[in-house]
Amino acid sequence: MTAARYLGPAKGIAFFAILASLPSFNIAHWVLNIAVFTLMYAVMSSSWNLVGGFAGYPSLGHAAFFGIGAYGTALWFQHHAITSGYEPFELLPLIGILAALLGLPVAMIAMRTRSDVFAIVTITLLFVTQTLAFNLRSLTHGAQGLSIAVAPFSARTYERPFYYVLLLLLALAMGISLGAMRSKLGLSLAAVRADEDKARGIGVRTFGVKLLSFSISVGLTAMVGGIWAYYEGFIYPQFAIDPLVTIAIVLMTFLGGRATLWGPVLGAFILETAQQTLAYSLGGSQFYLIAYAMVFLLVMLLMPRGIVPSIQAGLRRRRRKAAVDAAGSQGNAADTKDRGVRSTLSTVKGSA
Repeated sequence: MTAARYLGPAKGIAFFAILASLPSFNIAHWVLNIAVFTLMYAVMSSSWNLVGGFAGYPSLGHAAFFGIGAYGTALWFQHHAITSGYEPFELLPLIGILAALLGLPVAMIAMRTRSDVFAIVTITLLFVTQTLAFNLRSLTHGAQGLSIAVAPFSARTYERPFYYVLLLLLALAMGISLGAMRSKLGLSLAAVRADEDKARGIGVRTFGVKLLSFSISVGLTAMVGGIWAYYEGFIYPQFAIDPLVTIAIVLMTFLGGRATLWGPVLGAFILETAQQTLAYSLGGSQFYLIAYAMVFLLVMLLMPRGIVPSIQAGLRRRRRKAAVDAAGSQGNAADTKDRGVRSTLSTVKGSA
C-alpha cells in the first residue's frame, strides 16, 4: 500500500525530469521543434479535459481562446518593446486571467445547454471569433496577418526557452487536473458528467463548477496561444483560430482517455509527434494527414475508451482473475486437506 502511494508521484517526477533533460542532449532543431509543438498540444489537451473530460461538456470552441491569447500577445508587443526576450512569457499570467474572465460570460450562456447543443454553441463562437479576426483590420490587420518581434535568443538554443515554459505550463495543467480529481471539485464534475439533474438534486452546485472548469480551461489554452504567437513570430486568422486545432485537442484527449490525468498527455505525445514526424518525412504532399488519421482510427477501434482506461481495465481484470485463481487454489487445498483428515479418521475407526 505504501509503495503504491508513492508510485504515482515518482512516475510524475521521472516524467518531468526526463523531459527537462531532453534539450541538454543537443538534439537537432527539428526534433526540438516537434517537442515544442507536442508540449503545446499536451497542455491544451489537459486543459480541454477539465471541461470535455471531467465535466462531460465537449467544447469545440477552444481554438477561439487560443487565437485570443495569440492576438493579445501580438497586440501588446506592437506598443511595447521586447528587450531580454522573456517579456512575452512574463505576460502569460495576465493573458490567462483575462481569457478566463472573458470565458465567464461565454460559459454562462453556453453552459445552459447540453451535449450536442453545447458543442454547436461553442463551435459557433469559434467561427464568430475567426470572422472578427479577419474583419477587424484596424486591430488585427485582417488576412495580412500580424507580426511580433522575433525573440532575441541564440539560434543554437532558440527553442529551449519556449520548451521550458511549455513544460512548466504542462506541470501546471496536470497539477490542476490532479487537484481536481482529488477534491470536491472533481467529485462535483464527475456527478455532472454522470447525471447533471440528479447532481443538482443532491446539492451539487453544477453551474458554478462548470463555470470554474471552463474558465480555467480556456485561460490555460490562451496562454499556449500566446507562446505560439511569439514562437511563430507572425500570425494569420486562419491559423490562429483554426478549427483543426480544436479537433486535434479533442482527438488527443479521446485517444488517451477522457477524465484521466495521463490520457490527454499520452494522446498528444502519440498523435502530435506522429503528425509532425510524418509532415517532415512526407513534406507538403499532405499524405501525412491520411497516415495521421489511420493511426487514430486503428487505436480507437482497438481501444474505444481510450488508451489509459483500456489499460486500467485490463489490469483490473488480470488482478481479479489472479484473486479468483488464488482463492480457488486455497479452496482446493482446503478440500484436499479435509478429505485427507476424513480418510485418516475412517482408517483409525476401521482398525478399532
